[in-house]
Amino acid sequence: MADTMRWRYGETNPIVLPVDSATEIEIGDLVWLDTDDAKPASDVSDQLSEAANQEYFHDRFAGVAMQRSGSGDTDAIRVATTGVFEFACASGTFEVGDLIGATEAAGGTELEDQTTVAVGSGNENRAIGRCTRRVASADTRVLVDVVSTVMRGGPQAAA
Repeated sequence: MADTMRWRYGETNPIVLPVDSATEIEIGDLVWLDTDDAKPASDVSDQLSEAANQEYFHDRFAGVAMQRSGSGDTDAIRVATTGVFEFACASGTFEVGDLIGATEAAGGTELEDQTTVAVGSGNENRAIGRCTRRVASADTRVLVDVVSTVMRGGPQAAA
């Protein structure tokens, strides 16, 4: 997927993370922290189910890439830890507050870098944020208020 600026509004509270020279990250990628380096969602080792992949990713979720890092690049990149971003999703409807997580690619072995899915009520441990705009008629785009788990504790259960 090509670089896509997905940020729509809100404070991004960026951090700067190093990237290994062999890792490629595009603008708009969901990224996680692997020890001390940023990596795209698709670099998560398969945990054998979408739910397990989402939970593993959630626990290490850093944010959304605001800069790219090509193969061979060694410069650190800026990553938004908060903010509202528009992501592609499977056609569906969404309510404000719905929990949203990274989605698994067809074939079921890795997460997609720039696509999301509703993870269902009570699954904060699999979410990267919450829906911020109701989608009453099925659509393939959703606005997500992203919250980094690494920097801000990620989605929390409603009180």
